[in-house]
Amino acid sequence: MRDLSTIVKAYDVRGLVPDELDEDVARRVGAAFARFTDAPEIVVGHDMRTSSVPLSAAFADGVTSQGADVVAIGLASTDLLYFASGRLDRPGAMFTASHNPARYNGIKMCRAGAAPVGQESGLREIRQLAEQGVPPVAGPAGHIREREMLGEYARYLRELVDISDIRPLEVVADAGNGMAGLTAPRVFEGLPIDLIPLYFELDGSFPNHEANPIDPANLRDLQGKVREVGADIGLAFDGDADRCFVVDERGEIVSPSVLTALIATRELRKHPGSPVIHNLITSHAVPEIIREQGGAPVRTRVGHSFIKAEMARTGAIFGGEHSGHFYFQKFWRADSGMIAALHTLAALGGQEEPLSHLLAQYSRYAASGEINSTVVDQQEKMDEIEALYAGRPGFSADHLDGLTIDSGTWWFNVRRSNTEPLLRLNVEAPDCPTMERVRDEVLGLIRGETS
Repeated sequence: MRDLSTIVKAYDVRGLVPDELDEDVARRVGAAFARFTDAPEIVVGHDMRTSSVPLSAAFADGVTSQGADVVAIGLASTDLLYFASGRLDRPGAMFTASHNPARYNGIKMCRAGAAPVGQESGLREIRQLAEQGVPPVAGPAGHIREREMLGEYARYLRELVDISDIRPLEVVADAGNGMAGLTAPRVFEGLPIDLIPLYFELDGSFPNHEANPIDPANLRDLQGKVREVGADIGLAFDGDADRCFVVDERGEIVSPSVLTALIATRELRKHPGSPVIHNLITSHAVPEIIREQGGAPVRTRVGHSFIKAEMARTGAIFGGEHSGHFYFQKFWRADSGMIAALHTLAALGGQEEPLSHLLAQYSRYAASGEINSTVVDQQEKMDEIEALYAGRPGFSADHLDGLTIDSGTWWFNVRRSNTEPLLRLNVEAPDCPTMERVRDEVLGLIRGETS
């Protein structure tokens, strides 16, 4: 029996290749996934990493050993895999390590209709089956057929967000040598967009910068190019293109919370009174704006499986996370960086103001961004922080995801990483001096730097 505990994470399988994730593991997981879903057919896609082709082939071999067929869609973004799962109503598996360095790879799995598979929704059972080993079925093996779905995906996204009538826009897009280099040209083809590509060459070694736009260092090239050419907007995608970050015409980074508020406003105009999901580290401006627009904000934990489950439970039309993940009811409640980009372009191109002016109404508070600290005993540290703050008059504490302390004027959240010995801190306040004071105080506690 193989122990897969180190690579089966909260929402997916991810590890170093070949030390932790090799073809044998992929084959075992494929067989286990086929047995778990009991589906007649499973969709399989992969990103541009060198290891993705052999790993996805081994996974497909595991699936067919159980008598199930495989629809191989080839090179794909994660949201293209979700589209295929939704359109074909089949479970799916995407081989990608998203924004992780080149030596990593992983498997994101979903049930039919792009429904999430996480620890609480099947991943634990799949791990157990893979560890034990699933013998081939007695009957005939399944078959593998190839199907190209990029064109269908691009057409569907343009139906969801029509930007054919916007004013002409100059758009710089940084694919980070990831899968947006494949999908963006097809999605934007024929639209009133002058697309200036950065690092569209598919290269899983990431020769220019990490495909991780949540780190500001990886946005510098995009910011510089936007300023150099005087573009209207910059778009940055992560390695598997399920996340999108935005840079305005000044080269300034736009908070994903601001994009959440913008997209929520657009969706609520079409579906008045609907629920909208936001996770607990989005800006307080997000639920405020949702209410002002007549919607019903629903606060949830961080993580796609929680967001998708709440969307299904509440009938929410849209969900946004501060990490740059955006979820759409009409996209099978799955996340798509490309749909978020289209919404932003539609809003920008539908009026004459520059992006910074358009978005000013959605930015109300000062935020720290996510700050990570290495902590051996995360729970002990969170208990220490709660003991210090929770007893103060007017302060409240909740434990929806980690620890959130709210003073009534400012708030912070500390939560543990699912995969590393880290505590993640987010702080928001009415102004920068207050945010910086609270940030430094809490960081001092986390890092043991208090005097």
